Order: sequence, then C-alpha cells, then structure tokens
Amino acid sequence: MISIQNLSMHFTGEDLFTDISFLIREKDRIGLVGKNGAGKTTLLKLICGIEQPSKGNVVVPQGVTIGYLPQEKNVNSTKTVLDEALTAFDEYHDMERNLERLQQELADRTDYESTQYEKLIVRLNNLNDRLSLLGGNSIEGEAERILVGLGFGHDDMKRPMREFSNGWQMRVELAKILLKKPNLLLLDEPTNHLDIESIQWLEGFLKAYYGAILMVSHDRAFLDNITIRTVEISNGKIYDYKVPYSDYVNLREERVDMQRSAYENQQREIKNIEAFIERFRYKATKAKQVQSRVKLLEKMDEIVVDDIDSTAIHFKFPPAPHSGKVTLELNHVGKSYGENEILKDVNLLIPRGEKIAFVGRNGEGKSTLSKIICGVLDHEGEVKLGHEVKIGYYAQNQQDMLDMNKTVFETLDDVAVGDMRLKVKGLLGAFLFRGDDIDKKVKVLSGGEKARLSLAKMLLFPCNLLVLDEPTNHLDMLSKDILKNALIQYDGTLIIVSHDRDFLQGLTNKVYEFRKPSIKEYVGDIYDFLEQKNLNHLKELEIDAKKQSAKIFSEPVSQNKINYERKKQIDAKLRKVDKEIQRLEEAIGKLESELAEQDSIMASPEQHPDIKIDNDWYWAYGKKKEELQALMDDWGEKQIEREEIEAEYADVK
Repeated sequence: MISIQNLSMHFTGEDLFTDISFLIREKDRIGLVGKNGAGKTTLLKLICGIEQPSKGNVVVPQGVTIGYLPQEKNVNSTKTVLDEALTAFDEYHDMERNLERLQQELADRTDYESTQYEKLIVRLNNLNDRLSLLGGNSIEGEAERILVGLGFGHDDMKRPMREFSNGWQMRVELAKILLKKPNLLLLDEPTNHLDIESIQWLEGFLKAYYGAILMVSHDRAFLDNITIRTVEISNGKIYDYKVPYSDYVNLREERVDMQRSAYENQQREIKNIEAFIERFRYKATKAKQVQSRVKLLEKMDEIVVDDIDSTAIHFKFPPAPHSGKVTLELNHVGKSYGENEILKDVNLLIPRGEKIAFVGRNGEGKSTLSKIICGVLDHEGEVKLGHEVKIGYYAQNQQDMLDMNKTVFETLDDVAVGDMRLKVKGLLGAFLFRGDDIDKKVKVLSGGEKARLSLAKMLLFPCNLLVLDEPTNHLDMLSKDILKNALIQYDGTLIIVSHDRDFLQGLTNKVYEFRKPSIKEYVGDIYDFLEQKNLNHLKELEIDAKKQSAKIFSEPVSQNKINYERKKQIDAKLRKVDKEIQRLEEAIGKLESELAEQDSIMASPEQHPDIKIDNDWYWAYGKKKEELQALMDDWGEKQIEREEIEAEYADVK
C-alpha cells in the first residue's frame, strides 16, 4: 500500500538512517522500535509528509489517507469536546459537496463512451465508498462512542476544551483521528495519556480496525496485543521482523549474538592477514601474495555489531525501617470539590508488607486518595498511620515539583543529610547522571531525566510505605523493568497507581478499583483483576455509557434511509469483488493461452524446431498448471463471495 524506498535522513551532518526500505501493507499491524534518538518519530513524520527526506521517497498511492498522532500537541481549541471531535468530519462534508458536483457533471455530459466519462464514474464510486466508510448518518453517535471509550463522561461532551488538561485534549485528538478512519494510522506513544480501561478500549478498537497501523510505544503489553510485525531502526538500518514485540526481543538478541560472532571471526581474520603482510612485506618472492591480501583488506566490508541500548537506571530501595503490623488505616474517608463527590466513606486496613495497585479511569479518585494518604490534601474522615510508618511519595507531577533553577547535584545535595551527602554522586550515577550532567539545570532536562531525578531524590530517605503515582511515565522499557525488579525486592508496603499492565503484573497482591465515589477490593494482581472484571473490551465500565449514548443519539431514522445506506455499503463490496473477479479472469485467460500454445508444441514438436523442450521447459509448464489451478480456486471463492453479497442485497430490498 505505502512504499518507503531508499529513505535517508541527515541531521547536523550525521546520518539518522540511510537507504532504508520497507512496505506497509493493508491491515498491517506494525510496532516501530529502536533506542532513543534512533529516528522513530522522524520516520513517522516523513511518512505523513510533515518532514522531507534527505534522499529517497515515500510512495503513497492516490486515494490512500494517513492519520498521524504526535506525542504532544498544543490544541488551543475554543470548541466543546464533542464539537472539536466532530471537526474530524470536515472531510466528510467536503466529499458530500464534491459528490454533488460530480453527479451534476455526469448528468450534463453525453459522451458516455469517452475516457473522461469513465474516469468521472470511477471518482464517483470512490467517493461513495469513502462516504459509506465514514458513516455520515450517525456521526455524532460515533463521535460520542469513541470519546466515551477514551474516558470522557457524557457530562464532558458540552464542556469547553480549555477546561481540560493537555492530556485530556490529546485524547480528543486521538478520537478525531480514529473518526477519520484513514487507511494508515501513525501513532506516536498513543497510551501516554490513557488509563488502563481506555487502553483496553483502544486495543479492541485497533484490533478491529479496517486499515493499517504503524505505532511507537513503550507499553509492552499494548504492543504484544496489537502488533504482528516489528520494524526496528538500529545503526541507521531497518530490521523487519514478522512477529510481535516480545518475540522480536528474543530474535534481536539472536541476531546480535550472530553479528558478534561474525565480527570476532572477521577481526581474527584481519589480524592474521595483517600479520602475514607485516611478515612478508619486504620479501620479493611473496610480493604477489602480500599485494593480494592488501587488496582483500581494502575490499572487506567491516561487520558492525548493532548497539542494543542497555543504558538504564540501576538501583534498589534501601531496607524498610521496622514498623507496626498495621501500616495504614482509613475510616470513613471522603473528598468533594463543591458538588463533585470524588470519594465517599472509604474504609481500608493495610497490613505491613502488602503491595497494592490503585486502578480505574482517570478522574475517579486514585491520585486524590494517594494525596490524602500522604497528608498533602485535606479530607473528611480519619487517616491513621501505623507505628513508626515513614512515607515515601512519588506524585504524578513529581518532576514539576522540582526547583527548575537548581542543578541536578544541588537538587539532591540540598536535602541529603548525614552519610547520604557522601553518596549523592553515586546515587546520581545510578540514575544516569554522570560527568557534566550533574551540573545541568533542572529546567533543561527532558521529561525522562526529571522523572529519574525525582526517583533518585526519593531514595535519600528510607521509608516503609511507598506511594507511587504513575512512576513509569517517561521511562523506557529497560528502566521500567529495573524499577519493577527493585519494587519486587522492596520489603516495605507499596501502594502504586499505574496504567501499565505489564509493569503491574506480578508486582501487587491486591487491586482496588476506583469508581467514583467508592472503591472495590480484588485479591490478586492486575490480570487476576481484569479476568474477574472481564474488561477485555471495557464491557462493564462502558455499558452504562453506551445505554446513555443510545438515549441521547437515538434520533428516529426512516427504514428507507437505513436501507439506502445499507445498499450503498453492499454496492461498494460488490464492486470490489467484481473488480477482483475481473482481475482473476484476465490472469486465467492469459495463462490458458500460454498453456494452449505449449500443448500445441508438445503435440507437434517437429513444427517448432527453434524451441528446446527439456526438463526446464517441462518444469515451467508444470508451474503454469499449478498457477492456473490456484487462480481457478481463487475465482471460485470470489464467485461464492459474490453470491453471498447478492443474497445480502436481496435481504434489504
């Protein structure tokens, strides 16, 4: 469908990637991977035309549409949530106007046999197909369905966009792209602003999506559940694996092991050749052999071992100070903002050593309860900490709480006490702040660097109750794995808010689901919870929303209108099948002619003295027979498919 041909991209004199080529086919599900800075986001921008390559081409066939979701975007919309989502249908309304113009033009023409008239018919059919796909008769209902799936409530539909955070506005941008139904979806970290339930809804949507998908993500479970192909950018080259992410990791390690072995063999060979040259350089009797080996070295292509990015934070939590058997007790805790009741009558008893996950949609109270537990938010009811309990708190916006004008070193050194002051540089090194990095101002750090610095700061004070709110945001997969391993070994009590299922798996032994204003307890880890709740497609959490949506957007539609729209869809399917049948019949006719000619040659070989009839000739004849049979089988299947479509058409007459 879309062909990337010999693409090269240069930045500041360096090659990001060189002469890379691959094909994106219809219905492809591709995960684009590579270490930070490899060029993943740049490649997405090149494919959708935002940037231009230094060399090469991205070939997009006429009529193929592309939708691109960047990691971040300044929306600045003055519309309501629903109205902003409905701007996705601007294309639909433009096509309606074009369709009316084409219909009028066809009505005015009389050159029915001309090429121009035929081209107008093709354009008209393509427009009808596209309009049918977008489903214009139910655009508002479709827009609300997708917005609800992405976490918006029905009361949110008429709220202005400016009342929502950038993360929620990015959800609307994602909804707009999904509503446009492009042939290719380019998604750059689409789960960054989603909770578990919204991620699961998006998974279900993408699995059933009619077009192709190419996405970048640090969510391993999300990649494994959607992609069936992994394209890696490494050392400026492309490696294409026909497997999901987890299988790709194993295959990549095998590839690098083979490269390393080949590299070592080549280095030994080079060393031996150089030793020969040095030994016999000045012997006339060996001059020819020496010159031959010099040329061999010059022609030898150096084997490069692909660099697997192994740089990641490296640490473990200090032993938890001793505390009482009960770590935390909540009695009738509640929190409201005016009439908006977030939590009501929450009662919890958390014993020492328990590891708990808080899950649920964004805005249901997970972060609110985390703040109440840590004493940074006023509330109703009672929060009782156990004997000698010391809290370590990592807020969702922890990096925003850093002093932007301090250096990396000052951030830790100013709060470290006692012996910890001697360990600040070592601690920073474990979190990848080395050399001149420790003198950087916090304000120039990336989101990932700020997250690492915040984690390092938390380790300065040993604690026996860790409360972590979305600690994996901005962390790469390797760093997430190391953080998870450190938390598994942590011997204190853990409360963690996260939307990353792979990160949570095996980490906690209890899950609390937040559904404003109450919470519900489930024993087990995140996948035990998901199995119990049967949340594969957000069925339980969405059922009320779907019912409400049906009430709001169930405007009466005449049966004739329904039949008309259905017939348009069936007509599009019929045209597609007829086109495929025509292609097969042409291919069958061509092969039958070639075989008939070969049959006549075999019947009277003496009349064809210029043709050599040997094993290769008979092999080619047999292959054509096999091809013909395969084409006839495909033709038969398409005829059956056509009959089924015709029966479907008869049902709506």
